Amino acid sequence: MSRTLAPYQQDYIRLSVSRKILRFDGPFTLKSGRASPYFFNAGLFCDGESIATIAQCYAQMIVDAGVEVDVILGPAYKGIPLAATVAQALYEKHGRSVGFVYNRKEAKTHGEGGVLVGAPLKGRVLIIDDVMTAGTAIRESVAYIDAAPEAKLVGIAMALNRQERAGEEPESTAKKVQRELGVPVWSIVNVDDIMTHLEKEGGWEEQLKAMRAYREKYFGE
Repeated sequence: MSRTLAPYQQDYIRLSVSRKILRFDGPFTLKSGRASPYFFNAGLFCDGESIATIAQCYAQMIVDAGVEVDVILGPAYKGIPLAATVAQALYEKHGRSVGFVYNRKEAKTHGEGGVLVGAPLKGRVLIIDDVMTAGTAIRESVAYIDAAPEAKLVGIAMALNRQERAGEEPESTAKKVQRELGVPVWSIVNVDDIMTHLEKEGGWEEQLKAMRAYREKYFGE
């Protein structure tokens, strides 16, 4: 079901399409092995304008959700610049100063050592990532929070919800993670939002046909 998109969500989709961060010239083979007609590569938010735009979109989504956050945790690697720039956007645009922290892929054995870099992991923690496929990176991040006695997970923020089921069960990956962890999962946009935007824009009939077929096959409730 389509919903009315806020201006920041429309800006986000336009930027993603114009920069080919969101591509429709598939098929693209996903980690799940599925052949998707579209692909989202958040690694291409790689200049000042694009990373500032996506950070502001995340920040607005967080504010709109009404969630109180003390620390943003960004899983390595793509979550690292997201955590830093979203913390900056929350301060610059909304006057909210929060900490940010990220994990190393390999623990550092010299200097300050450890796996986590940044603010102390305590208080209300929001995990931020680009796209949730199987939820593996999210669960790894939750393990860090569980190991921190003063930290509490309050939610997960994503750029794009693919709205796909994890396996054969009808439940989407996002809904499954939300149910298992007992916290909300938010996204700037979902696939239905993108399809609605493309329908209104016009000229995307072939791509929309492929997206609808893929959605019908793999859509998760």
